[in-house]
Amino acid sequence: MRTAEINRKTNETDISLKLNLDGNGVYEGTSGVGFLDHMLTLFCKHGGFDLNLNCKGDTFVDDHHSVEDIGICLGQAFSKALGDCAGITRYGSRILPMDETLILTAVDISGRGLLLFDCEMPSPQVGTFDTELCEEFFIAFSRNANITMHIHKLTGKNTHHIIEGIFKAVARALKTAVSIDETAKGEIPSSKGVL
Repeated sequence: MRTAEINRKTNETDISLKLNLDGNGVYEGTSGVGFLDHMLTLFCKHGGFDLNLNCKGDTFVDDHHSVEDIGICLGQAFSKALGDCAGITRYGSRILPMDETLILTAVDISGRGLLLFDCEMPSPQVGTFDTELCEEFFIAFSRNANITMHIHKLTGKNTHHIIEGIFKAVARALKTAVSIDETAKGEIPSSKGVL
């Protein structure tokens, strides 16, 4: 089973996280940030990942530390669960509609963490959630997962729909990228022989 467990404690957050890449699409626990819990529920459902998360963060300051640190931990969990990446498809992409919104996402499990994020948010907040934290989450995730990730908004006016489309599109792209390529026979998907 491709699973990982990450524990991270700082002066700002205390996080425990368990990830199963080959799960049933179930999210359990709490991030301490309601909107992020909603997005992680969608992420798990559309990626087929099981995630158990508990975060105690300094949300009395704001949600930044919790959101960023959860991105760090989730990225570390992906990297750990994938191991040497033998036999994976490696690449995945998705163009995903969410009502009036259209999101393009492409990922490469390359061993090189990089995010290109081109998604203008019409509103600075969705409820109490600062929308700039969406990019911060994926910066932390991609760097710690060692994944190259492109996220582009092609169209979209409703900020909730845009962020929801992003999480769903990333999940669907990752689902393809982490899937086992039956023709690869356990080989590393790189001419270098290592990722």
